[in-house]
Amino acid sequence: MKNKNGKNDKNNGDDDDDKEKQQSSLDEGDIQVLKSYSRAPYTHEIKKAEKSIADLTQKVNELCGVRESETGLAPSSLWDLVSDKEMMGSEHPLQVARCTKIIHAGAGSNEEAKYMITVKQIAKFVVALGEKVAATDIEEGMRVGVDRQKFSIMMPLPTRIDKAVQLMMVEEKPDVTYEDIGGNKESIEKLREVVELPLLHPEKFVALGIDPPKGILLYGPPGTGKTLSARAVANRTDATFIRVIGSELVQKYIGEGARMVRELFQMARTKKACIIFFDEVDAIGGSRTSSDEGSNDQEVQRTMLEIVNQLDGFDARGNIKVLMATNRPDTLDPALLRPGRMDRKVEFGLPDLEGRTQILKIHTRTMNCEKNIRYELLARLCPNTTGAELRSVCTEAGMFAIRARRKQVTEKDVSFYFYCYYSIYKFHYLYSTALN
Repeated sequence: MKNKNGKNDKNNGDDDDDKEKQQSSLDEGDIQVLKSYSRAPYTHEIKKAEKSIADLTQKVNELCGVRESETGLAPSSLWDLVSDKEMMGSEHPLQVARCTKIIHAGAGSNEEAKYMITVKQIAKFVVALGEKVAATDIEEGMRVGVDRQKFSIMMPLPTRIDKAVQLMMVEEKPDVTYEDIGGNKESIEKLREVVELPLLHPEKFVALGIDPPKGILLYGPPGTGKTLSARAVANRTDATFIRVIGSELVQKYIGEGARMVRELFQMARTKKACIIFFDEVDAIGGSRTSSDEGSNDQEVQRTMLEIVNQLDGFDARGNIKVLMATNRPDTLDPALLRPGRMDRKVEFGLPDLEGRTQILKIHTRTMNCEKNIRYELLARLCPNTTGAELRSVCTEAGMFAIRARRKQVTEKDVSFYFYCYYSIYKFHYLYSTALN
């Protein structure tokens, strides 16, 4: 057949077959060339070097015994079970003992010193030191590890302190300063004289030849700033601060409370300077009574007597300051309050007009309040109130503003809360008087 141009269709079919025969598939060389279009000049060499480095690192780790997984085990090819078994059989576990006395040799003698140790529930022995222990490492009263056969001292052991006692130590400094405490200026000055001055300027007491006071009792109504002042002292000084709540020392079993007190002061003596704060000390420092009462009261008395012994007993207290806070000083035992144990007694009373004004300014410092609030007028509306009550007043004033859907606290919010507070207080007073 002929097409419009006068050529045969057969010739056109032959041309298409020739074109298909000319198209051939790409070989591996062509594919590699196409892949290299998007690569950098040295990509292949870099990957080859990285692979060789990884192989060498794995080989080094296998030779050095570096752990390959979370089990911490070396490769099995490096295990030596026979040597490990012999080593464990030759090294016996040590036994805990206490070195009670060091017996020194004579001045002209070449003999080494001997050590008297006490092994619990076994006996007392006079032994020598091991090969790996120096004489300067052992002191009287120290816990040591001894050999089970010859009972020679092999290593010194750290002091054993209960975990509950270690948790009483405050790690981070509180964020409270003296500027956050309103009122009681004289009380805070007395507190700083007893606690801060000996720690920051001890040379003044050395020049005068006197010993600084080491104990102070903070007493007063609840909410007057006793605990807050102790937190400010902890922030001001670099000494270790230990906070103890009185009820924590009341234990079920006999002798547990006294043991915690001993370990508490033992831990404090290891520090360069330490402040121990007993909060709510009336829980354990009550006056002693007759032995006819229950065993619980006797255990509390044992704990109190241990505190008395640690404060001013046979052993020196060291550079340890003791603060005690209570709102019932009349219930404390006289032996706990005598000079030498509690050298200064500071009263935190109710704040006066100036103190209440300062407290209101402190608590509204971070609040979004309107300008020109008459704090002195508000302080006159609340006589005989504590700092904790004034803080609740500021909080309730903010709640009034939230209920009214306002973004600022006004003077009316504070004064209205005072009106409601004293109306309820007066109602309860009249009601209780009528009942009586």
